[in-house]
Amino acid sequence: MWIVRRFVTSIVQRAHYTGQPGLLRRSRYSSLPELELRYLQCTCCWRSRVPVAGFETLNATLSSTSDPCREDGGGPLDAYYTSEQRDIILQLLNNAPPSELACIKLLRGRKSLNIVEYRTKNGPFKTLESVVNVPLLKHKSAVVVFNSILNPVKKEKKVRIQLAKFIRPEVDRSWLEDANSIVSIVCGTNKIAWAHVDRGMMVLDWQQLDCPNFLKGAYMASSYLNDVSSAVALLPSADFYLIEKPSISVQNTTLFPIMAHMRAVEAMLFALLEPKTSPPESNIPPRVLNMMRTAVGRHFGLMVGESRTSGAQTVRKLMTESVTQKLPRLNFPQELLVRYRNYFQMGSRRGGEELCDALLQAVAFYELLSESS
Repeated sequence: MWIVRRFVTSIVQRAHYTGQPGLLRRSRYSSLPELELRYLQCTCCWRSRVPVAGFETLNATLSSTSDPCREDGGGPLDAYYTSEQRDIILQLLNNAPPSELACIKLLRGRKSLNIVEYRTKNGPFKTLESVVNVPLLKHKSAVVVFNSILNPVKKEKKVRIQLAKFIRPEVDRSWLEDANSIVSIVCGTNKIAWAHVDRGMMVLDWQQLDCPNFLKGAYMASSYLNDVSSAVALLPSADFYLIEKPSISVQNTTLFPIMAHMRAVEAMLFALLEPKTSPPESNIPPRVLNMMRTAVGRHFGLMVGESRTSGAQTVRKLMTESVTQKLPRLNFPQELLVRYRNYFQMGSRRGGEELCDALLQAVAFYELLSESS
């Protein structure tokens, strides 16, 4: 016992005087417990530094006083590539037809047509920086496109979930590919959560609303309508609204009250979000769609048999990658990272399952849409 106590004491003393090689360390020559912040590079411009401590749980001290990154990334794009790489990128963008451009990451749908229209009107691209003048192609999107041209990803053969298998009602995929943003909505037993995500995989809004009248009394329609209307009033504008389709079996009579509750909320969301201005025979697609919960679970490997497990660990990983990788799978603004940095820890009682499911549904929508092309 004496040996263990002495060993621990020596570790503590060494950590106090020399510091640890982590993101947070003590000053070597100060007698006061001052902390020196270590830094991560900003994933937007890759030059600005963001102070962060205790990163394992995203318990970050994100700087609120530093200047935000410029939208154009803070410098000319041509400086990041060699002359040979610039020639390869410009050769493809100036000569490839829309079908070939659509095979490049982020260039499916309207973006590939915008490139062709821009070069037809203004002539061939002479610099990489000029590409950001194309509508829907900002600095970060252009970097992803350039890197995809230089390092094309070879897709492995795998069983793909067809678009018709997870989206209802059926919508022409060109409408989905042209969407600038979607709002993913998930209903729980006492909450409605949503995530607003754009085509560039940036989280624009992510929150939930408590619904105190859910599963109370005799399912009063007026009380349900009050809670659902309150949530709809907070939803941001988007091209499509995705409502989770639960996978509750009709055969399971013990869950019938939950199924009736889910169906009631789902029907009200459809009624309140779908505009009534366009006639049925018009060529305007529906704005409100169902997305199968099981399809999202299979996409992220969350299924155990026919049951879906929690997506909290997957969401924590997405949040971590957002500040550690230059090209993360999903981008979070700093305020959302601060708000939810400790929200999805093991044993947390904050009730964030609906938030997790709403975010994962949005990510799965874009990725499954891309895979099924």
